[in-house]
Amino acid sequence: MLKHLPNTMTCGNLLCGCIGILLATEGDLITASWLIILAGVLDFGDGLVARMVGVSGPFGKELDSLADVVTFGVLPSFILLELLRSASGNSLNELSYAAFAIAIFGALRLARFNIDTRQTDQFLGVPIPANALVVASLPLMAAGAGTVKPLTDFFLSVPFLFGYIVVMSGLMVSELPLMAFKFKSYGWQGNQIKYGFLIAAVVLFGVLQFAAIPLIILLYILLSVLTNERQIQQVK
Repeated sequence: MLKHLPNTMTCGNLLCGCIGILLATEGDLITASWLIILAGVLDFGDGLVARMVGVSGPFGKELDSLADVVTFGVLPSFILLELLRSASGNSLNELSYAAFAIAIFGALRLARFNIDTRQTDQFLGVPIPANALVVASLPLMAAGAGTVKPLTDFFLSVPFLFGYIVVMSGLMVSELPLMAFKFKSYGWQGNQIKYGFLIAAVVLFGVLQFAAIPLIILLYILLSVLTNERQIQQVK
């Protein structure tokens, strides 16, 4: 029975994406965003459970990517589409379809990831769930902006949304080396940067709530770049 649990969790991820797309088209971006977060938990957990019960294999890997392209690619595109239309007062029309670049480049990233043997200890390009988490944070921060309203207004502006689509589409398919949170040991030694990032992420979220998520992803990218540069210098 347990051997079917990882794939069941992956199918739950896919179900979240399907329902989320329906809700996004009906204007319920809040629930759609929470479904991305729930799917993220399932996506993290299915691989963990698969390794625990010893059923990791190519079938689960392919199923996981198929679910991810819907939940973390297509669904965020629909959310961005609605956010662009709302921010522009429905004046963008066809230009809003640029949001679907996220789904297209997300699919390209997943297809490459499945055949790229280099991405075991690190990622090349921004993982598609990280992109989806940023997109999910946008409606949630709008619903509870509070003291970070200026920051929220910036993140929900048309220039930022278009800029985000262009930059993130490129980053997902880039060769940029990024940290993968696969711990070989859980001690502080050798994991200082990872633990430091996690602590900083908790502090940022505690202060800025959902407005912190784009900043956390930016910090993740910057720390990965700095770590990679330091490793190159050490080799030299």
